[in-house]
This record gives sequence, C-alpha cells and structure tokens, in this order.
Amino acid sequence: MYATQALTHLVPLAAEELDKNKVTPGVLGFLVFAALAVGVWALMKSMNRHMGRVNFEEAPDPDAKPTEAGSGAAASPRK
Repeated sequence: MYATQALTHLVPLAAEELDKNKVTPGVLGFLVFAALAVGVWALMKSMNRHMGRVNFEEAPDPDAKPTEAGSGAAASPRK
C-alpha cells in the first residue's frame, strides 16, 4: 500500500474532527509573525544607527552672491 493511499483513507477522518468555525493560524502563523516583527525591529534599529551618523550641516555655496540682511523673497517687490 502506498503512502498516498493511506493518507486518502485518513482525510475523511480529519475532516470530521475539523471545526470550520475554529480554524486558527496556529504555531506556524505565530512564528512567521514573530520573525517578521523581529526583522522590522532590527531594520529600524539599524536605520536609527545610520541616521545618527548623518551630518545635516550644509557647506555654504561658493558661487552664491552675498546678500544683504533685509533682502530676500519676503522683501522682493510683487509683480
């Protein structure tokens, strides 16, 4: 007797015991969810570490003309 033939005899027995209203993801679903949560936590920790190393100070543009203190977009005449 082959294993597939033996399993086909057991399938009706499993179907009788299975309550369709109480199906849950089980342990495998929990382990997959926990692995995803740990992966997201590790990625966020790594991102925070890398963002802490970023220098946000810009060097002044050497080609920019020096402007007066009162000039700018707010002081320019409207057309």
